[in-house]
Amino acid sequence: MTAILPASGPSGLFPPALLARARAAARPQVTGVVTGAMGLTLSVDGVAAAVGDLVEVATGERDLLAEVVAVGRDRLTCMPLGSLAGVHAGAPVRPTGRPLQVPVGAALLGRVLDGLGRPVDGGPPLDAGVAWVDLASETPHALSRTRVAEPLTFGVRALDTLVPCGKGQRLGIFAGSGVGKSTLLAQITRGTDADVRVIGLIGERGREVREFLEENLGAEGMARTVVVVATSDEPPLVRLKAAFVATRIAEAFRDEGRDVLLLMDSITRTAMAQREVGLSAGEPPATRGYPPSVFAMMPTLLEKAGTGAAGSITGLYTVLVEGDDHNEPIADTARSILDGHVVLTRKLATTGHFPAIDVLESISRVASAVVPPQQMADARELRRLMGALRDVRELIEIGAYQPGSDPLVDRARAVVPAIDAFLRQPVEESTPPPEAWAWLQRIVRGAVA
Repeated sequence: MTAILPASGPSGLFPPALLARARAAARPQVTGVVTGAMGLTLSVDGVAAAVGDLVEVATGERDLLAEVVAVGRDRLTCMPLGSLAGVHAGAPVRPTGRPLQVPVGAALLGRVLDGLGRPVDGGPPLDAGVAWVDLASETPHALSRTRVAEPLTFGVRALDTLVPCGKGQRLGIFAGSGVGKSTLLAQITRGTDADVRVIGLIGERGREVREFLEENLGAEGMARTVVVVATSDEPPLVRLKAAFVATRIAEAFRDEGRDVLLLMDSITRTAMAQREVGLSAGEPPATRGYPPSVFAMMPTLLEKAGTGAAGSITGLYTVLVEGDDHNEPIADTARSILDGHVVLTRKLATTGHFPAIDVLESISRVASAVVPPQQMADARELRRLMGALRDVRELIEIGAYQPGSDPLVDRARAVVPAIDAFLRQPVEESTPPPEAWAWLQRIVRGAVA
């Protein structure tokens, strides 16, 4: 008769975790083989795995991790998380039995991670002080989220007063290339009052990463910041994963009750990475070459930010509009999901106006919930003055406008220098919100007088 050992006796000789490791070690190892490699995908036979699981491909000098992206009756389609160099037909493949896991916890503050959550800053290994969790996570249910009711300050006058953001809001920064998105993100990172900042640099130029970390952030900015980097030369799946790694790290801080500012540059390059993954997996191209999975991925990623039962993730996502077309598919989809948008224009940027925010084209959908009524009235009055001036700008430039024709335009013309000084702000400068609101009030009240 065979004795059955208890899972855990009175003396704790057989704890469940120890038994689980013993069972895993005793489980027979099943090894498959690579049967083909085409484009960005590997075909693997002889291995059973689920979509999202990792497999290890032995290439001789190293083990290459790949993720299962499609399954068939007898074959897996995998996408590598690294270079395919050295992979050959017949290469052994071993299933890991788990999906990608990433580190979370306070020990990540001040660290720089790659797109898979591994440290790349030369610091100590992530052993103590972190927990390893699956990359996939549950999005908070709509009815479990608290309402956005508290402001989150950025230290940027144009944003804190005219496009105010609340804790848990998701805001898009829309601009073409070279208009100052990354510089504005760095200014916001230094000026925000969020507990923790998580920055995802997706598809960035390798040259700009160190410059962003050392010049734009600096040692003080990095102290409360976690940076996840996947440069443009990384495999598309790594670039795609980097966006979800940054979001997963932010989620863990939110679950601790912290207010997190998640900055992602850019959601467009994340969508481009998903396009490469989808097309390689056999999806048909749809809108402007983007397969359907891109438009399914975007709400999945963006909805993870926001408020939770405790804590919040305020998401700032840059959107790189192609050819300065703000109605192209990715920009249009992002605008429909996010809770507001900030538009940067090349016309302002080329005149040396920083930040190049087109205030009249930018909007926050939670402004009235996070700003007192009197301050909202001042902000609306300033917008009204700017709008009136925009409507007659061409007449003024050609000398066709006659003073006295429109009292609102005359008031706006009188305060143009003050408005321009208010909206311009050096990148190294941070303005406290009370000071910014007092400045705006002086402009508006002076105009009314």
